[in-house]
Amino acid sequence: MIKRCSTNPSSGFRWLSLAVMISLLTIFTHQPALAAIALSDSSSLIPAAAMKLVGFCADPKVGLDDQAVAILVDYVLGPKANKEAALPKLQEAPGAYYEFDTRINFSGFLQYSYNHQIPSALTSPASLRYSLWIGLPGEAQKMPGSWKLVLPTGQPVIIRGLQRDAITPDLTTGVYYEYDLKRTLILLNHKGRQVLITISKQIDKSNVGKKGFILGNDDDWNYYYSGEPGSAKTGLGWVKSYIYDFFSVAVYVESGSSPHMVRSGVFQWIRAGWSGVNFVKTGHIIKGMKRNAKNLKAILESPNLPAPKQIISTYQQLSALPKNDLMEKYTSLQQARQSLAVLGGKIKTNEIKKQDSYTNAPKEQIIEELMLEYFKIALGKSSLLGKKVVLGY
Repeated sequence: MIKRCSTNPSSGFRWLSLAVMISLLTIFTHQPALAAIALSDSSSLIPAAAMKLVGFCADPKVGLDDQAVAILVDYVLGPKANKEAALPKLQEAPGAYYEFDTRINFSGFLQYSYNHQIPSALTSPASLRYSLWIGLPGEAQKMPGSWKLVLPTGQPVIIRGLQRDAITPDLTTGVYYEYDLKRTLILLNHKGRQVLITISKQIDKSNVGKKGFILGNDDDWNYYYSGEPGSAKTGLGWVKSYIYDFFSVAVYVESGSSPHMVRSGVFQWIRAGWSGVNFVKTGHIIKGMKRNAKNLKAILESPNLPAPKQIISTYQQLSALPKNDLMEKYTSLQQARQSLAVLGGKIKTNEIKKQDSYTNAPKEQIIEELMLEYFKIALGKSSLLGKKVVLGY
């Protein structure tokens, strides 16, 4: 397991998904065959371009392939009959592509989604429990607090890091995982458009999958984490499952100015299951990406979305609290989750965990989970904790 050093979520993603892009000549003009070949075809240049970026994330010595970036950005911007598609199986992992638009200007998207003082879970609450940006001496850079956009003649800005992600219970199985990723973020200007490409590559297999539950509607962002290996799905309680591999490229590009629009195109591959056998299908991957996209759009397009400065102020306020004060708030959150799980028939009263079962949670994780409760209140949603408990007033 990677040593945890700081609390910077990669958000936006955020969730097992990442990105790619840069500038070149339009592929639909210079390489018309690309549009005619299905993404699922192993001869398609588009998945191959994505894999070149995954290789760059895994090993910086490979070098950034500008043509691969251009191919992906142009594909994401190009017209399509369908916004979702299967990708060819690569490295024994099935893959999928999904695309969606969000009404927000590009600077705002960066500020909310990729900011070391705004937890990633706030923009991916149905996908991420928490996400910790991890720094190792000489190898990783800090996630920016603010981004400077790249001029048309400017060079790409490349940020590398390691990330520890913990995800929410799966919609089908209720299983949740934790895993470590290599991350690369590339900010660039492509033909006058701002582009952010985020790339992820899982380092080792995940921790064993554990049994979790969605409490109520998934859009309420309330989840129960048992800490016990297995699945909540009937007949699979015995399963010891893992995410064996995950790699993705996410492309976020300015796609409109009236209104402002950011298009997200995500290329993602996952291999997961048990006993070394993969049970993931393309449909599962698309379902997960749609889950994340739905919530990301709802949050960033919400009229109640707090200003970044307000969110950062709350984050700083919680970060300044002593661990004991944070633990008191976190205990209240855990008790509220357990009560909701009992009321919903997900667990029995005798299955309620003792406080010492979560007292070893890292401070950064506690802050991120409490920040989500604050965020619910700010967006006008119901919170498991009152404002007074979260913020102290």
